[in-house]
Amino acid sequence: TLHGEERVRALSLGAGLSSLKTIVERALKSTATHWFAVEAWEEALCLTNLTQWTKGTFVNLERSLRLGDEIGGHLVFGHIDGLAEIIEKKNEGDATRFHLQVPMQLAPFIAEKGSIALNGTSLTVNYVENNIFDVLIIRHTLEMTIWGQAEVGDQVNLEVDQLGRFVP
Repeated sequence: TLHGEERVRALSLGAGLSSLKTIVERALKSTATHWFAVEAWEEALCLTNLTQWTKGTFVNLERSLRLGDEIGGHLVFGHIDGLAEIIEKKNEGDATRFHLQVPMQLAPFIAEKGSIALNGTSLTVNYVENNIFDVLIIRHTLEMTIWGQAEVGDQVNLEVDQLGRFVP
């Protein structure tokens, strides 16, 4: 069950949430306006960090875009490709640089200055070497998402840029 009055108010059965699309197959809205429940399928349990969630786990939630909405970054579909592990975290002024390691089969789809979604947050890849890459997260993003709580050893949901997946 996920809580958050503002985010739940407009949900209806089957509604999509971009950062949880793999997980949210069916949203069951409560009679109250501050929570909803989702069903998780085997695919989601295998590809995401959902099995690590416990009561009180914070997640990024964002309603899916509608045609005509402004696009301020790359398109995030919510189709999780796998997990990345945070292997290093360095503060750089008001920003934080995260180094992450991914399974080798996902490495070819990660490019310097390309886009990547990590835990539903659209980010720019700065550096790539083999299956390790880094992203620099600015203060605003650290404050407005769960990235401010991220630590070395955390596994995060990863969605490669759809353009990079299909461009040879």
